[in-house]
Amino acid sequence: MQNILAVFIGGGIGAVLRYMTGVFALRFLSVNLPLATFAVNITGCFILGILYALFIDKPEINTTLKLALTAGFCGGLTTFSTFSLELFEMINNSQFINFSVYLLLSIIAGLAAVWIGVNFAKVF
Repeated sequence: MQNILAVFIGGGIGAVLRYMTGVFALRFLSVNLPLATFAVNITGCFILGILYALFIDKPEINTTLKLALTAGFCGGLTTFSTFSLELFEMINNSQFINFSVYLLLSIIAGLAAVWIGVNFAKVF
């Protein structure tokens, strides 16, 4: 039950941060790509990379804390379903160039952010 509560709280915090990023993007940015989703997904990849590097060989770190930060916070922050829907809408609206750019940029930047996060954590 403690693990479920930890994921719930971490997920809530991540989801609120994702929502606020979207509000900020709509208010201050004017571009054709969904930058808020992109930003939270890449940031989530970076954070998850750091956490992976910190937790990988450390069974002494509390499992509940690990779940709160990974499945909870990072899971609530990142938005694969929103990402997929945005890609679907781009196809439906014949925005094939935006579709290609967003898809490739998200995958490449996501993998790069995980790699950077892992290596960043190794420095500390």
